[in-house]
Amino acid sequence: MEKTLSELAEYLGGKLGGDGSVTLTGVAGLDDARGCHISFLANHKYAAKVATTQAGAVILPPGGESHGRNVIYLANPYLGFAKLVTLFHVHPLQVKGIMPGAFLGERVSLGTDVTVYPGAYVGDGVKLGDRVVLFPGVALYEGAEVGSDTVLHANVSVRERCRIGSGVTIHNGTVVGSDGFGYALDGADHFKIPQVGIVVIEDDVEIGANTTIDRAALGVTLIKRGAKIDNLVQIAHNCIIGAHTVIVSQVGVSGSTRLGEYVTLGGQVGVAGHLEIGDRVMVGAKSGIHGDIPAGQVYSGYPAMPHKQWLKAAMIAPKIPEMRRKIMALEKRFKELEALLPASKED
Repeated sequence: MEKTLSELAEYLGGKLGGDGSVTLTGVAGLDDARGCHISFLANHKYAAKVATTQAGAVILPPGGESHGRNVIYLANPYLGFAKLVTLFHVHPLQVKGIMPGAFLGERVSLGTDVTVYPGAYVGDGVKLGDRVVLFPGVALYEGAEVGSDTVLHANVSVRERCRIGSGVTIHNGTVVGSDGFGYALDGADHFKIPQVGIVVIEDDVEIGANTTIDRAALGVTLIKRGAKIDNLVQIAHNCIIGAHTVIVSQVGVSGSTRLGEYVTLGGQVGVAGHLEIGDRVMVGAKSGIHGDIPAGQVYSGYPAMPHKQWLKAAMIAPKIPEMRRKIMALEKRFKELEALLPASKED
């Protein structure tokens, strides 16, 4: 694909600077770009690279120094980069129909232009919307539903009666609807609590590889519209993940916890069960959340606390050994001085 810089500026809704007739065929970073590429500057600390890049054009924030380059000025260069990568390099999947080697059970409902690859299993009573793609090894248990324009990559499992919305992408090896972790002590044994609820994933959600989302004990585990969940995340039974929330790799969310809208959980955050995390909360990587967090807060640390408080605590931590030595020295000196004082006399 070839596009002129003028065409790309119009496509992005940005302001053109320089030669709009330059032809571009792809996107690359500032270090790797050549004359056929358009690059971008999203972090000001790399601004000097605009002067040395070989890119045919660069996306800059308004007021950015062009160094004589052909540019598109855009309020959000990173978003512009994402849109151009999609334009140049992401191609629609080809419709292949039901391919030999795929298994379809009874009473399966198929939308138009569905693709099911060899080795996929579609159980009885499954419903597939239009343009659904099931890659090899996908397993849809009985009664599962998948909305239109959803792509399930190789070895995704969707358990019985769970519902996936439209425009969803689920990457390799993820399991939706496995049993929640619930047991009641029965003498010396653990009696399994049947998990009879489901998982509902709303529209425009993306879920990374090898993530697990447990079905509810009763009712629904719910992933709301537009949420983005990374690889290797565990979401337990009866959780609610708010709309447009971002959960980074290796996060664990315990049962019956509710996350609001636009929450961000950094990598390896642990969240205890039955908590309420408000809208637009941000939690730093490796934090441990043991209590509710009000909306709009930024938390870090273990246990999690307001971020500024955590920064102060983190600055003290390296000084603790020296502080201990000083305290021990003061204690020793105090005892020495105390020994020099005359013995007190009782009245």
